[in-house]
Amino acid sequence: MILYNVTVKIEDDVHEEWLSWMKEIHIPEVMATGFFVENKLMRIMTEDYDGGGFTYAIQYFCDSINDYNIYQEKFAIELQVKHTEKFKGKFVAHRTIMKVIE
Repeated sequence: MILYNVTVKIEDDVHEEWLSWMKEIHIPEVMATGFFVENKLMRIMTEDYDGGGFTYAIQYFCDSINDYNIYQEKFAIELQVKHTEKFKGKFVAHRTIMKVIE
């Protein structure tokens, strides 16, 4: 199993809007691509408070690296652009790919 983790730090003034949008629009759109079998949305609690913002980890699980690669080729850019256009200048994000060791 492959874990695609997206870590996002979102500014205070759009935090509630962003969280609702992620739950109601973005995550369902990612899942609707059919390449992921599960997702989790988590707030990171161990960060140092540096004057603002909230940090989240959004985790998407897929069965294979091939599924992830096809998702990246066909859907990722469009979905990332929608996020960037909606919250431009209000977030930073980084992405990590991991293999689940059982």
